Amino acid sequence: MDKQAIYSATVAHYLAPIRQYLEDPGVTEVMLNHADEIFIEKDGQITRTNARFPDQEVYEAAVNNILQYTGRSLTDNESLIDARLPDGSRVHVVKQPCARYGLAMTIRKFSKSMLDMDWLVQLGTLTEQARQYLAVCVQSEHNLLVAGGTSTGKTSLLNALSASIPKTQRIVVIEDSAELQLQQDHVLSLETKPADRYGRGAVGIRELFRSSLRLRPDRIVIGEVRGGEALDMIQAMTSGQGGSMGTLHANNPSDALNRLETMALMSKVELPLYALRAQVSSAIDVIVQMNRFVGGRRLVSHITEVEPLSDDGHYRTRPIFEQVPVSDEKGEKTLQLKWTERRSIFAGHLRPQEETLLTELTRPIFEPRPVS
Repeated sequence: MDKQAIYSATVAHYLAPIRQYLEDPGVTEVMLNHADEIFIEKDGQITRTNARFPDQEVYEAAVNNILQYTGRSLTDNESLIDARLPDGSRVHVVKQPCARYGLAMTIRKFSKSMLDMDWLVQLGTLTEQARQYLAVCVQSEHNLLVAGGTSTGKTSLLNALSASIPKTQRIVVIEDSAELQLQQDHVLSLETKPADRYGRGAVGIRELFRSSLRLRPDRIVIGEVRGGEALDMIQAMTSGQGGSMGTLHANNPSDALNRLETMALMSKVELPLYALRAQVSSAIDVIVQMNRFVGGRRLVSHITEVEPLSDDGHYRTRPIFEQVPVSDEKGEKTLQLKWTERRSIFAGHLRPQEETLLTELTRPIFEPRPVS
């Protein structure tokens, strides 16, 4: 019996109370607060279930047996355990004293189905015009950030966007816990490594990023930018490493730039603020903002290009797509992603092979204004 089969048998036995939710493709997250307090997220809605473990001892045994597949254990000294399960799902465990009311575990399920851009258009996550615009940006090697809050669909969108990367290119993917499912032929996946019980051997995102630059990448994709590696990424992007992508937590495009600046400062490399901001604005070309709305819908709310700094050293952005209220046939207003009628910063700067990608929907965005 292989490891995956053994893991499946372990889940069936120890996690029997929540097995139905782990097997339900509609459930994206299972949250265990206590032995008798279990929530799930399904179709964007969080609900409390009737599931429960017989007692605390059975619950802790179940968590401990699941953790063995990550090389961790409840007997480890750390109170926070973040790891990836054999099926690709992410598990996060919080123990006392950090978990004030007892052991808690959250399982973010690994999606076996790939959402492509066409399907996201059908779901209403973005429009066909926005999809084509982003495809041009990815293929023309512009650096792109997907920003949003927790569980807004950043990883799913990044997965879908990566399909526009030419299959001839070598992609290095860097993640804390592997979630991205790039479909290209030439993908090298790197994953962080926690320290052992003696605090030795840890390998973080920043170390992996520096290593990736020596692996001859055409593109670098970072699952989530969250610390000092931001400065390394910015410097690589401004040194000819075009077409890189990543995600970060931010509420809007302006906040994304400010957070990237703050994370770059965490590198402890002393840079004048104006010089750092100039590098940030030069490195990031496009920000795609994801938001979660009433009813659990995850939608692209803004697609924004980053302009050069203003004369007084502040970030400037150019909104290309924004959500605006639109009335339907019944007169009811809904939000829809619309082109702002503003031309792209890259208008007139596409290479000949990229200009062939333009359609009647994207040509007005990317073609320069006629000379009068």
